[in-house]
Amino acid sequence: MVTIDKIFHASVVLKSIIRPTPLTKTAGIAPQCDLYLKPENLQYTGSFKLRGSGYKISQLSAQERAKGVIACSAGNHAQGVALAASKYGIPSLICLPDSAPISKVEATKAYGAEICLVEGVYDDAYNRALELKDERGMTFVHPFDDEYVIAGQGTIGLEIIQDMDDVDAVIVPIGGGGLIAGVACAIKSIAPHVKVYGVQALGAPSMHAARQAGKIQALANVSTIADGIAVKRPGDMTFEMVSKYVDDIALVTEDEISSAILALIEKQKMIAEGAGAVAVAAAMFNKFPLEGKKVVSLVSGGNIDVTSLSRVIERGLMKSGRSSTLLIELVDKPGQLMDVSRIIAGLGGNVTGVHHERNSQTASINGCYLRITMETRNYEHVQQIINALRTEGFKIVEQ
Repeated sequence: MVTIDKIFHASVVLKSIIRPTPLTKTAGIAPQCDLYLKPENLQYTGSFKLRGSGYKISQLSAQERAKGVIACSAGNHAQGVALAASKYGIPSLICLPDSAPISKVEATKAYGAEICLVEGVYDDAYNRALELKDERGMTFVHPFDDEYVIAGQGTIGLEIIQDMDDVDAVIVPIGGGGLIAGVACAIKSIAPHVKVYGVQALGAPSMHAARQAGKIQALANVSTIADGIAVKRPGDMTFEMVSKYVDDIALVTEDEISSAILALIEKQKMIAEGAGAVAVAAAMFNKFPLEGKKVVSLVSGGNIDVTSLSRVIERGLMKSGRSSTLLIELVDKPGQLMDVSRIIAGLGGNVTGVHHERNSQTASINGCYLRITMETRNYEHVQQIINALRTEGFKIVEQ
């Protein structure tokens, strides 16, 4: 089982493998508390996963090292295993579904792994990895339900306590549970008064559901932009440790995750993937009693696909009131668009899109609809513009 001694041992072993990630103070993200970030998105491979795989691989026997390690992942775990194996001069084989993004496949190759693309989805790749493990006698490195992997992730908890001995609460993302199990074990063993909170995406609440039910329940499906924590079933070992050490678990929405990603970019100049931003989202949207507390949110990874980043940013802008759309019903006559634009501009809004359409559903036979997209400061600013338009006699159909 995982013990504080094992976590301390892992911290010594990992010194030559990982990059230090000192705490970073935030400004303006969660004003109700004194919020710091543990930026594991700046870790080698862009994720905390290197810690667990690095410690697991370091503890293999000479015979196990000779035969190599195998893993199954379409993301951060694959890259962590590949880099850790390379550092120890051990061969690694990563099974990936053939639908995995090319960027992730190439990144894993670049860290020295042999790639096995498997037709189908993650479960097909997982089953193939187990077959190859038996065929080749390789050691399977589980992404979360392994005592050495958990102990490796637990070194983050040690570092937080060492860097900030007066911390009141630590917020940690949860997927399969390996990260929070290790972090919570470390913190509660040294400073049991410190609160440890877990966060999951609303579309993938496996550990939250298991905790509510008092037993593990596999979800039928998961769907979230936080793909790094989109796990249908938490681990047996991790569930037991979470039940023992974690104070509470909250859920965050897709809009809240997007807002957290945007806040990190704008206020911290920091890129986080969806899974990496959930702990920040929990602090931003008051998911736990943090008022006046000294809090650390763990930014677990930064490997967001650049092709989806713009969509996430747009969603974050909408959630925070920075971008908004109004559907206005008006009489189709000259000067109407000019009057609407004048009102918006006079209040400091910036029109970025206009769509005009005639529609028989309007109250007036000469009516039409005007869809306006604007850049605004916040929800209060949007409401100010709406009130001004109504005062001028314009009918807001949708906002």
